[in-house]
Amino acid sequence: MTEARPARIGVLVVSDRASRGEYEDRGGPAIKNTFGDYLTSSWEPVYRCIPDERGLIESTLVELVDTEGCDLVVTTGGTGPAPRDVTPEATESVCERMMPGFGELMRQVSLQYVPTAILSRQTAGIRERCLVINLPGKPAAIRQCLDAVFPAIPYCLDLIGAAYLENDPSVIEVFRPKK
Repeated sequence: MTEARPARIGVLVVSDRASRGEYEDRGGPAIKNTFGDYLTSSWEPVYRCIPDERGLIESTLVELVDTEGCDLVVTTGGTGPAPRDVTPEATESVCERMMPGFGELMRQVSLQYVPTAILSRQTAGIRERCLVINLPGKPAAIRQCLDAVFPAIPYCLDLIGAAYLENDPSVIEVFRPKK
C-alpha cells in the first residue's frame, strides 16, 4: 500500500575520474532528471560518487540500503569488461536475490543503438526491501535503459514491500496488475 514517507532512491555513480573531480559527473544528474520526469509521488535522491573499487562499492550499497533506507538504488558505471569494472560483482555480492531480466532487457534495448552494448554486464538484485539496478555510464544510455525497465520497477517495489511509486502516465506507463 501507499506509504506516507517519500521514496528514497539511491544514486550511486561508480567512476574513478568523477570521484577524483577530473571530470563532471553527468550520470548522476541524468538519473535524477529521469526520475524527476517519471515520478509524481514524493521522492528524495541519496547521492554518492565513488571510485571503481569493489569493496567500496559493496559497502556503499550496504550503506544506502541498510543505513539510508533506500527503496531503490540505481548505479551508473563499472558495468563494462575492463578490469576495474566490478559493479555487477559488487551488486551480486550484497544482494540476496538476483533479477537477471533487468540486465537482459537493458542490453536488448541498447543493442538497437550501439553494437558494443553486448559488452555491458548490467544486472539487478534485491537486498532486503530494496531493488538495486546497474545502469551503463553514458547519460543517453541511462535514459534508454530506464525507459525500458522502469515499467516493471514500481510493481517490483510493491512486491518486496518498498515505497509506493506513482508515475506520470503521459511520460511513461507502468504495469501493475488490476485488483
